[in-house]
Amino acid sequence: MEHITFEIQDGVGVLTLNRPDVLNSLHIPLMDEVRAVVADIRANKTARALVITGAGRGFCAGADLMAKTPGTDDMSRGQAVSHGMDIAFNPMVLEIANLPIPTIASVNGIAAGGGMGLALVCDIVVAAKSAGFVSVFAPRLGLIPDMGCTWLLPRILGRARARALALTGEKLPATTAAEWGLIWKCVEDDQLTAETMRIAGKLASGPSNAFGEVKKALDIAETHSLSQQLDYERDTQGVLGDHPNFLEGVKAFATKREPNFS
Repeated sequence: MEHITFEIQDGVGVLTLNRPDVLNSLHIPLMDEVRAVVADIRANKTARALVITGAGRGFCAGADLMAKTPGTDDMSRGQAVSHGMDIAFNPMVLEIANLPIPTIASVNGIAAGGGMGLALVCDIVVAAKSAGFVSVFAPRLGLIPDMGCTWLLPRILGRARARALALTGEKLPATTAAEWGLIWKCVEDDQLTAETMRIAGKLASGPSNAFGEVKKALDIAETHSLSQQLDYERDTQGVLGDHPNFLEGVKAFATKREPNFS
């Protein structure tokens, strides 16, 4: 791989965007490599938790505006943008979102534009105190937020804050992002890796089957009534209750020990 690095440590996959000279901005070759790793994790169960982070001083500056999208020679600029979203940006977001294992964004620096979307599509976001989030789309580029930001921001922050971030493009410091509930936690810069790996290690040793179902249940709750969600919870508990992990959890609780999940 030329544009990312990937390694597995005790069941935790660590995917690092590795274009530090351009703040890990996204182009087609990089996204192809990310998608290949995600596909391998899904197919071969090579990791039980996935961390996404960036090399150097930035997490991700969004799309690489200087990179050319293959197959767009006869397209207008707008058509080329749309085509790139169709073949790479949007599939990558969905594939990360739909992974059945927990995903953690370890935001080590600026997360701008699509970089913010990449972070927020992960299940958990931990950021260094020096990091920040910027929606550059409209005020800097004359575009709407993408990579899921128009879907994610209002659901996480509410109407007022989502619109202000998208319209002004003001930088949101990681400390404020944590206070607002945009991210899970903000930590000192020198603690970011350790705290990320602590969380990831805990998740990797947990009941992977249940974590996948938790993600699914929270996602579909967006469109369910309370009655529908109660029925879904009942049906899912019926399936999970027959899994060996539930029996192990009950035994561990009864004997006051830590469970050893499969």
